[in-house]
Amino acid sequence: MNLLRAASTVSLLTLASRVTGLAREVMVASMFGAGALTDAFNVAFRIPNLLRRLFGEGAFSQAFVPILATTRARDGDAATHALIDAAATVLFWALVATCALGVVAAPVIVWLMAAGLERFDDAVVMTRWMFPYIGFISLVSLAAGILNTWKRFMVPAATPVLLNLAVIAAGWGLAPHFTRWGIEPIYALAAGVLLGGVLQLAIQVPALRRIGALPHIRLRPSMVMAAWAHPGVKRILSQMAPALLGVSVAHVSLIINTQIASHVAVGAVSWLVYADRLMEFPTALLGVAMGVILLPQLSAAQAQGDAATYSGLLDWGLRLVLLLALPCAVALMVFPTALVAVLFHYGAFDALALQKTATALMGYGVGLMGLVGVKILAPGFYARQDIRTPVKIAIVVLVLTQLMNLALVPVLGHAGLALSIGLGALVNAGWLFVGLRRNGAYTPLPGWGAFALRVLFATALLGALLAWGAQALDWVGLRTQPWVRIGWVAAFLGGSALLYFGALAATGLRLREFVRRG
Repeated sequence: MNLLRAASTVSLLTLASRVTGLAREVMVASMFGAGALTDAFNVAFRIPNLLRRLFGEGAFSQAFVPILATTRARDGDAATHALIDAAATVLFWALVATCALGVVAAPVIVWLMAAGLERFDDAVVMTRWMFPYIGFISLVSLAAGILNTWKRFMVPAATPVLLNLAVIAAGWGLAPHFTRWGIEPIYALAAGVLLGGVLQLAIQVPALRRIGALPHIRLRPSMVMAAWAHPGVKRILSQMAPALLGVSVAHVSLIINTQIASHVAVGAVSWLVYADRLMEFPTALLGVAMGVILLPQLSAAQAQGDAATYSGLLDWGLRLVLLLALPCAVALMVFPTALVAVLFHYGAFDALALQKTATALMGYGVGLMGLVGVKILAPGFYARQDIRTPVKIAIVVLVLTQLMNLALVPVLGHAGLALSIGLGALVNAGWLFVGLRRNGAYTPLPGWGAFALRVLFATALLGALLAWGAQALDWVGLRTQPWVRIGWVAAFLGGSALLYFGALAATGLRLREFVRRG
């Protein structure tokens, strides 16, 4: 399998997801702005998303995928299908209990997340509407782990588009009816989230059936108990415990930051969410796509004892991170106002929201290399079924992040929260890198020095062009000429990309060097 082609396919589909995600946020910004109700919706939506990352694509996937890949490589299809059925059964019943508890305890959960919300009661209602989404999307994560292990990357990568389309359709189609019915129109977004979860799960079924790996969820109590007792499930749960702690640590930081933002100013939660959505573009296209491709490959290499392939995969991933994430980070830091303006500065999204979102985006941009790097380096530990080391690092980074908040938030406000996350991610990635080097799992291949110099030279040219572009035009004033503004942003981004890759080519770097088969 051509790994660069696979990563490119996942990145393109993830791009479709992020484009529709941005369209979703543009709609929300235009219809509802960045005020008290959007803060309430964003907090309510963040709660099931947080739990999804805990139970689904976070702790569960980190434990499940390496064990599934190892079982398939060593024990064959029959044992693999038995593991899938048992894991699906245990996850299903755990999610049923979690969703029921979440609906009942919604007021407490919202208070823990953002006690300072002006529209607290609305956040509670929307949380109850959206909480079942955690069940649907966590089962989607189970399906994605199976499909990725079978090297079927397209459906999992394309699935998030359905959520975004469902929310967009609900916003445009349901919100006007909600207004006539005396219901807050923003509640339509919550209904769209739930519909999106149903659609995302439904599309997994035919894909799983095609590879003969559709899970059979057991309903009889005796069979449920047998699933809990399955040796593979026990190994998954034992690996999940530290993974859950590690993912929880990351999201404890998110909870703390959301709580702080809810007290900083009305709209602060939304400013950070809009900036985060823009920052997720490169994070998802590079980090998530690469992590999805690398984890099963690293797990298989580890299971076969192939240390050279294992180290080579990490080296390939890290070179792509430097090649693609560094220019993106510079763009976020030097060109933020134009990027935010062209995407969000319409309708109810005013100049204040634009300025506040742009400063948050700059803070995130500082740490983009770390945020992407973690998604490459952490799978290096997960593939070795060593989840404890990333957890220990994450705990220390959590403490450092909050200490930075104490210093930065009084000076920078909400932007200090974004900057502390970015700096913490750099520390996290650096620590993971040192750990892989020290335990001998990763040995850099020759040529890093010349490669890094080429990338730095090309990035400097890109940054200079975008920094000039940031000052050359009145991006806020161009609100009255949206198509002109879109055209200029496209010209600057396209020109900087041509300059960047042209400089790399002129210094002798060829992208075909990154084609790798695995």
